[in-house]
This record gives sequence, C-alpha cells and structure tokens, in this order.
Amino acid sequence: MNVSLFHPWNVTPQEAVQIQEQLRRKVLSRGRVPRPALVAGADAAFDLESRLVFAAVVVLSFPDLERVETVIHRDRCTFPYIPGLLSFRESPALLHAFARLRHDPDVIFIDGHGLSHPRSAGIACHIGISVDRPVIGCAKSKLTGEFREPGLARGATSMLYDPQGKVMGAVVRTRDRVKPVFVSVGHKISLAEAVRLTLACGRGYRIPEPTRQADLLAERAKKENRP
Repeated sequence: MNVSLFHPWNVTPQEAVQIQEQLRRKVLSRGRVPRPALVAGADAAFDLESRLVFAAVVVLSFPDLERVETVIHRDRCTFPYIPGLLSFRESPALLHAFARLRHDPDVIFIDGHGLSHPRSAGIACHIGISVDRPVIGCAKSKLTGEFREPGLARGATSMLYDPQGKVMGAVVRTRDRVKPVFVSVGHKISLAEAVRLTLACGRGYRIPEPTRQADLLAERAKKENRP
C-alpha cells in the first residue's frame, strides 16, 4: 500500500501543533464508499517499560468481515505523551504497517479521533492524508466537544459539537444499552457514510470489528514481546 508523508516525525510538540494546522486544511470531509470489498482496522499498543509501540493493521472482507491479511510492526516510541498529539506517537509505526499491506482496503477504521479533535486533526486525519484513502475515526471516549446522549437502541445517533456549535462528529450507539462510540471523519468520507459503515462493520461488540481485531492483535504482540 502506498504511503506518503508531507513532514518529518522528529519534531518538537510545538512543531507538531503547526503540522496539525497544515493537516486539517488537507482533509476532505465528503465522499462515499458504496460497495466496499475490503475494510481495514488499525490500532497500536504501548509497552511503557521498553518504550516500544506495536502497531497492528487487519484487513477484512466486507460484508462478511472475514480476515484477509494482518500486519504487525514494532517500533520505538520517541514522542512524549501529550493530549491532542497522540498521532505523533502512533502514526509512524502504523504507517510502516500500512506500507507492508499487500491488499488495498477500500476504507480504513482508526481507533482514535479524526475531525473530533481540538485542532480538527486527529490521528484518523493524519493516517487518511498519508495513505490517501477513506478513513474513519472511531474512538471509545470523547476528546473534545459537547453532545446529548443518544437513544439506548443500537443505531441511535446524536451529533458532537465544537464550542462554536459546528458538528465535528457523531455519537453512535453500536449495541443496545452499551456506551456509545465517537465517530468522525478522517479523510475522503462524509460523516453520514462514516456512521453507516461503523454500524455495518459491527459484530455484536461495542467496537467495529476491524479495530476490535486490530486492538487484540496489537495487545497480543505486546504480551508476546515480554520476557
């Protein structure tokens, strides 16, 4: 899979913020993926003792969600933990994993935020610009914004708003009476399409199947690395 970067990774936190300001201007918040054949999920796990990050990418067939390909990349994490700059800790390893894919997914799910970010430039946007594919951010917790709790039934949705009242994402109930997830645009997809595909990629769990499998794979790689 082709990956292109428009900046170096060896940057200061101040430079990282400036990169995000550039990044958000590149994001396309429209587009559909009407008949995807392959969907991918990506997530990373950190080992704080060794300062290693384990990035996992899983490609599944759609709509049956059967595993087609997996890639794991291990790398050393050099960027500090700073809220809002998660992408600079995870993206280098994740993009190395994407570069090793033999299959080109039609849409990618990232365990993290896209436009639902203080600078509208979360990790899903960073990955989306770098791989030039439709990317969806699907996070387990809110990073910023305000919302009303959606209904309790699966599929219930409410909007996530920034302080100026602009829609920055959606709060989606993926299981009856289970905490919702936070869905946002990463790149080359509309919010409505991102919500539709998030629900279509569910298998009875709170988290969409692509990122659920990527999470399990990354955590397993981290555990297997320990003595």
